[in-house]
Amino acid sequence: MKRMARIAVLLSLVEELKKNGSWCGETHIQKTTYFLQRMLEDDLGLDFILYKHGPYSFDLSEELGRLRADNLVKVVPQNPYGPRMLPGRAWADLKETFPKTINRYAKKVSFLGHWLGNKGVAELEKLATALYVTKELNIEGGQRAEKIHELKPHVSLEEARAALNELDMQMDSVRELVAAV
Repeated sequence: MKRMARIAVLLSLVEELKKNGSWCGETHIQKTTYFLQRMLEDDLGLDFILYKHGPYSFDLSEELGRLRADNLVKVVPQNPYGPRMLPGRAWADLKETFPKTINRYAKKVSFLGHWLGNKGVAELEKLATALYVTKELNIEGGQRAEKIHELKPHVSLEEARAALNELDMQMDSVRELVAAV
């Protein structure tokens, strides 16, 4: 995917997250982008690793910095918390340039916004780590909760199981969505 098309998808995701009550901090954008790539199987060309708070892309972090410089994202300070990232002034022009790309991803972006938009950072970390263990490490069944707890000792086995249950339910519900695109 070319850079500007990827940016159009990313900013439509940010817009959808905001619409659904998200804080829209970098962590929210990181995790939902990871879900778009791995759960909904849309390769945006971003590499993710398991980092402190779940899957993280240094590529995406750098891209968000470039988006700020290009006025495609504006950063709004929110003391005492971290800043929010919202579509910037140039977003309207980009929307007009890539309507087909944005439309092609609209259902998936909407799904992610509705599901993940109102979740906090801690909940996103658990869900994204559950997806990481499932997709990247190819671990199945009951061993997934133990692996999450091993990777993230602050996540209890009960919390890991709850995240996996939610993830599995959502993965079942999106099979048609993934197949449609």
